[in-house]
This record gives sequence, structure tokens and C-alpha cells, in this order.
Amino acid sequence: MRALICTAFDQPEALTVQSVPDPTPGPGEVILQVEAAGVNYPDALMVMGQYQVKPPLPFTPGAEAAGVISAVGEGVTHLRVGQRAAAFTGTGAFAERLLAPATSVMPLPDAVPSDVAAGLPLAFGTSMHALVDRAGLRAGETLLVLGAAGGVGLAAVMIGKALGARVIAAASSEEKLQLCREHGADETVNYSEGDLRERLKALTNGRGPDVIYDPVGGDLAEPALRSIGWGGRYLVVGFAGGGIPKLPLNLPLLKGASLVGVFWGEFARRDPRANARNLARLLGWVADGTIRPLVSERYPLERTPEALRALLERRVTGKVVVTP
Repeated sequence: MRALICTAFDQPEALTVQSVPDPTPGPGEVILQVEAAGVNYPDALMVMGQYQVKPPLPFTPGAEAAGVISAVGEGVTHLRVGQRAAAFTGTGAFAERLLAPATSVMPLPDAVPSDVAAGLPLAFGTSMHALVDRAGLRAGETLLVLGAAGGVGLAAVMIGKALGARVIAAASSEEKLQLCREHGADETVNYSEGDLRERLKALTNGRGPDVIYDPVGGDLAEPALRSIGWGGRYLVVGFAGGGIPKLPLNLPLLKGASLVGVFWGEFARRDPRANARNLARLLGWVADGTIRPLVSERYPLERTPEALRALLERRVTGKVVVTP
């Protein structure tokens, strides 16, 4: 089969497509014939050796995929050959076939196409875990989403609306903000123009947002945290802006607020049943149209480095996928 191979921790452009042996499922494993694989920021960090997990070299990047099960290993009873499914494996998805533990695979309803499903586990799983499990977001509360037009950001906008929140989407251009409005944002803020704190103060009548979803970090973190409402929850999701902020700890004290870490991958490993419940709820929302995930571009396997570069340069809206 063909697979994208990382032979050294380097820039995405160093990745190459190679012919490798077909995988064979062992006990408790399945083979997924990959129809689409989601492209995520951690994939790029992993390729460059900047992620908290460093796979042994050489390896095939790609954390999530969707397609059709082509083989099942001994002991797998809840999945069958020919069944449509999605999987989150952390690595291996940028290939024609993916070896996956059966516990990481979820069947797909016919109403959810593979390119949409391929982008659900990480981006939507992260946002679901963040807003439901970590923030306890309630109907009627105000949610601020930073980096709202990106993969996890747009997922947070849609999930926030599905949960009944008032959603303020913040992004760096009017084009991105229009996309957020099309996917349910009630209010928008262009943080490349004007004062973020003053805009949030005006939009919340001085109260501030109840929950802040931050996958960006960098220079946006402190003004956002200074804007949070009393008893608010600040979700630390990632640092796509490039810098890990150093926040004054008097700020959560003065607002009775909480800084809450979000590490979906570890949550999914430690509590797979709770993660499965979240993903099943998400699939239901996608199937009935409550949530409309955006797949903005599809890349062939050979152009995966381009997709990763676009992600690193924050030129991506919604989700992009690789179609081996």
C-alpha cells in the first residue's frame, strides 16, 4: 500500500509517499480502508518533533480517518468487514489502509459521509470534551471562541450553539467571521482590529463571557482572560498562535474564575466509554443537521505536506482532509 512516511523530525515538506507492506490485524484490531483522513495541527507538530508525543522513526502521521473496514482480528465482535467506520489512532492515518485497535473505531451512520466523519474525532471530540466535560457549559451562558474559524474553533462554535449557549466568535478577518456566522455564531469580533477587551465588554454589557475556548494562546490569552466573567471557565486548548502565554494568576483570583486544561487524547485513553458517549452524541447531531461540519478542502496523499503547511500558517478554515 501507499503511505506518507516521516523518516526524520523535520518540516512537512520532507515527508514522502512510499510503498509499504499492507498491515495485518492482530487480536482486537481492525484494518480500515481509508477514504479520508483528517488533517490536524498536532500532526504537523508531531512531524516536526514539537509535540508532546514523539513516535519512533520512521512513522506514518495522521491521527484520524474514516472509511470501510476491510479486515477484523480475533476477538472483534462489534465490528464487521464492509462496515463504514471512523477511527482515532494518533498516527498512521495518512495511508491507504490503517491498522486500528477496535476500541478506537466507531461505526458510522449512512447519513455521515467519510470526509466529514474523518474530521470529527479530534476537532469535534476535543471541543465536545472541553465544553461538556471540562467547562460544563449551560444553555443561556455566553461562550467566547478564539480562533473560531479553524478546525477546533468552528467545532466549538457549532457545539456551543447545539448546547444552547450564546456564542461570540473571534477571528482575524471578516471572511473568517462570516464563516462563523454561517455556522451559528451570534456575535463576532475581529481581533486584528480594535481592542478585544472593549469589544467583549460591549457585547456582554460589562459582564464578560462565562466560558472562553482558547486554542490560540499567544498574545490573545491575557486580554481574553482579563475579560472573563465572574465564575468563568478559561479552557486552555492549544497554542496555534505559536506562543505559550504566561498569565498573571491574580486574574482568575479576582474573577473567581478557573483555568481549565483540555487534553482530549488523554481523556479518550483514560475514559473511552465517556468519549464514546460524546462521539455518539456528536454523530447524532451531524446526522440530523444540528451540526454541519465544514470540509473546506480535500488533498490527495502526495499533497499532504501542503495541507500541513496551510494549517501551520493558519490559512485553513474548518477542516481539511487527505483522500488516499
